[in-house]
Amino acid sequence: MTAVNPTASRRRRGGGQDAVGRGPREGVIPRTAAFIVMGVFTLYFLTPIWWLLIASTKDRGDLFSTNPLWFADFRFFENVGALVAYRDGVYLRWLLNSLLYAGVGAVVATLLASMCGYALAKYRFPGRETLFNVVLGGVLVPATALALPLFLLFSQVQLTNTFWAVFLPSIVSPFGVYLSRVFAEASVPDELLEASRLDGAGEVRTFFTVSIRLMFPALVTVFLFQFVSIWNNFFLPLIMLRSEELFPVTYGLYAWNSTINQFPELRTFVLVGSLLSIVPLIITFLLLQRYWRTGLGTGALK
Repeated sequence: MTAVNPTASRRRRGGGQDAVGRGPREGVIPRTAAFIVMGVFTLYFLTPIWWLLIASTKDRGDLFSTNPLWFADFRFFENVGALVAYRDGVYLRWLLNSLLYAGVGAVVATLLASMCGYALAKYRFPGRETLFNVVLGGVLVPATALALPLFLLFSQVQLTNTFWAVFLPSIVSPFGVYLSRVFAEASVPDELLEASRLDGAGEVRTFFTVSIRLMFPALVTVFLFQFVSIWNNFFLPLIMLRSEELFPVTYGLYAWNSTINQFPELRTFVLVGSLLSIVPLIITFLLLQRYWRTGLGTGALK
């Protein structure tokens, strides 16, 4: 009969548990390589923003005669004041136009995409998968390929050079429909919808009181994607708009940059205006970051 040492047995069991708990150890070289790659890409993306910040604090004389990546004579607030006062504050009008195009357009686009995605996820009807495949095909079509057909259509109904020429195309988001369907399938249980129907709630009421609350973190993700897309949209306003008072900030800065050779004082305005134009994007991401990360996690689980 073989004697068993309880201490050795516990040590072997404990060692096995420790090995399982620790898992495979990551090597120093792969970890260092990953940090180097992330550092290089971080530097690559942040250097232009740093240069823009530095350039916005200089006057036209110091812009090319001083270190491009460090401060000289700090004149940021004077530059902002001159930008706001230029031509009766036309830059503020462009900024407001961008907020209207991107803010209202993203809200409407998110609502429409959530309704379409919810219907594709929770209702069974003939041609559902075909319709969804058409939506996926729309995701693959670049926006620039649709600009000229849209211009011809809007020209026929006399809507070019109007607010609607930029706003109406912005509320269509095939990618938002795709994300909404994925999120609706993952976060809205069919049993909850059945219980709501048994309580006498209609389909519209069920969507706005039950489903949309469960989908809210995901809808923030759709909103952010659409907000950034509309804010950075340049080609559509370029072909649709002619009146300066309707320009978004991206197209307005481009118009100024095109005339720098004739009006050198616009160079500082373009730099300061470019810096200020990214502030709303940063604020929006910071305010909605918690919901955005939750929404991405929900989609990843699906």
